[in-house]
Amino acid sequence: MASASNFELTGATLGDVTSRRPRRVAASRNASAPLTRRPSRIYVPALSIVAAAVALIAIGWTSRWGGSSFTASMTSLRVVVVGPATLAFLGLFLVVERLRPAQRRPTFARGYRQDVLYVVLNATIVAPLVVALSLSFAEIARKSLPWIVVPKMGFLPHWGVIALIFVAMDACNWLAHFANHRIRMLWRFHELHHSQEDMSVLTVFRTHPLIHVSYLITLVPGIILLSNGVIPTTLLVAYAAVVAFEHSNTNLGFGPLGRIFVSPNYHRIHHRVTGPQDINLGFALTIWDQLAHRAIFPTLETIRMDTGLAGRPLRVEQSSDKARHFSVFLSQLVGPFRALETKGEAPLSKSAADTASTNAGTAP
Repeated sequence: MASASNFELTGATLGDVTSRRPRRVAASRNASAPLTRRPSRIYVPALSIVAAAVALIAIGWTSRWGGSSFTASMTSLRVVVVGPATLAFLGLFLVVERLRPAQRRPTFARGYRQDVLYVVLNATIVAPLVVALSLSFAEIARKSLPWIVVPKMGFLPHWGVIALIFVAMDACNWLAHFANHRIRMLWRFHELHHSQEDMSVLTVFRTHPLIHVSYLITLVPGIILLSNGVIPTTLLVAYAAVVAFEHSNTNLGFGPLGRIFVSPNYHRIHHRVTGPQDINLGFALTIWDQLAHRAIFPTLETIRMDTGLAGRPLRVEQSSDKARHFSVFLSQLVGPFRALETKGEAPLSKSAADTASTNAGTAP
């Protein structure tokens, strides 16, 4: 395994890490030139994501989802997203957030309340959308590229297949996540997730419904090894719990295992408001960040760093005297389709800010 670059945040960045800005006033975010959206204009490239989603669903509908049961798939996904085990994990993590918080928050902080709307959105609308996209994508892949489905391999035990699919799926999640940070059109959908200034386990739900189009690549390992086994729902629930936990407002790491598994302290650096955010991209494993030299391991200074988007290019619940949750919610969902006043639509990338965000003596 290639060793990770030993990144160190500069003094300027660390100065922002421990700042305690007011949480309930319309304070401007740290930015040199805040971006303003033009509601009368449309960001046309974003419409291609809509077109892709519509085309996929149309193909799946006409092919009857490739013979798969939409209802059964829907039931399985709901178990993963809001099933009893998932809700129990979320409840446990919310308690842990009160006991070991990275930053002190009111019990019902604005960001928490806002994310509840996304929980409801995921349980009602996003879940069937994801099932439709997934079944359609799998059907197209099997029909267009039938040779990618590997025949049953008797020499490979079932647990080995599951482990292989899991690791490959996590690698694909990393690739899709990286693309969401480096491709401007995809970032316009992904920035919603990064807009959260009150991180919690519920932040895992703060995603744009159409972002799932870019993550369909994670289905490829399962399609390739379909004849050899599938990941059980229990493991998917555990994976979802890990991803939710790493978004929690907790001052927790995994000790030596933190070099392998993504912890809340590790992932919080990815959501920092200052500096590039295309680092610490891993979902469950840090190995992909280390191989790509994009791993920044947590220190005492990074644990309490502020999160969100510099300049608040997307409307957030903390940007006015009143939360206005529903109007902010609608504004955030249409945000990817609104043009910006400036051309600075892409996030600050590591390659563009290595000097400012890493030790000058460390090569990326």
